[in-house]
Amino acid sequence: QVQLVESGGGLVQAGGSLRLSCKASGNILSINSMGWYHQTPGKQRELVADITRDGLRTYADSVKGRFTISRDNSKDTLYLEMNSLTSEDTAKYYCHADGTIGGAAPYESWGRGTQVTVSS
Repeated sequence: QVQLVESGGGLVQAGGSLRLSCKASGNILSINSMGWYHQTPGKQRELVADITRDGLRTYADSVKGRFTISRDNSKDTLYLEMNSLTSEDTAKYYCHADGTIGGAAPYESWGRGTQVTVSS
């Protein structure tokens, strides 16, 4: 499996930008896709964006055109560039990875999350 550590969250004014990072370690080659989820109190964790090993990206409708997900394989790091932030984006953001061990045993890994707060 892999271990994931997020960074880059914080407090930002509406209309501002933040870049989240997720450093992966462990069995990096086993990763199939990585992504970002967010969660607010009392609600389920929701997909924000993900990216496959082949570079195929998926975005939640609410962030299309504002957020960009990318991977730097040389640094084993996943990024989420967030622009035009609104108070609706306030949440804890979690890094996620899924993969297979030995081509057969699937797994999921989560980071501990980083808080993003957008002030209006």
